Amino acid sequence: MMKTSGYRVIIIAIVAVFLADCCRVEDGHVKMGLKATDRYYSRMSEVQGRNAAFLAMFDSTGTMMRENGMPVQGIGNIKTILTQKPDTSFTLKWEPMFADSSDKLGYTYGTWNLTTRKNGEFLGEGTYTTIWKKNTLGEWKAVLDTGNDGLKEN
Repeated sequence: MMKTSGYRVIIIAIVAVFLADCCRVEDGHVKMGLKATDRYYSRMSEVQGRNAAFLAMFDSTGTMMRENGMPVQGIGNIKTILTQKPDTSFTLKWEPMFADSSDKLGYTYGTWNLTTRKNGEFLGEGTYTTIWKKNTLGEWKAVLDTGNDGLKEN
């Protein structure tokens, strides 16, 4: 009887630790762990489009690295670049493989996948890294995002 009860306590503790990274409520605001935040914006990208997700996830001082182009600094400049590239024909989603953070800064990296919105046809895939910081509300916001094409094994 004691063994069963002890196992239940251990299982409950493991589940509680796992859920602690997901989200919590502080000062009436829902706070998500870093990996959960990254996944949240990926889901937003799937549903609302890449542009909406990027504009929501970047800090006002954020920098977006671009392929074959100079970095884009500041949310106003990021918005200008994104609005020049409609996202209605494709779906961008990503999955964080790893996340780590301190009190105010963190980073995630993982893989991304690009498909057509119409029929899900493969357009590309690659890896990404995002550096995050907590804003004054305690929400994780991207301060630097970069990615590259390809997922070939070494």
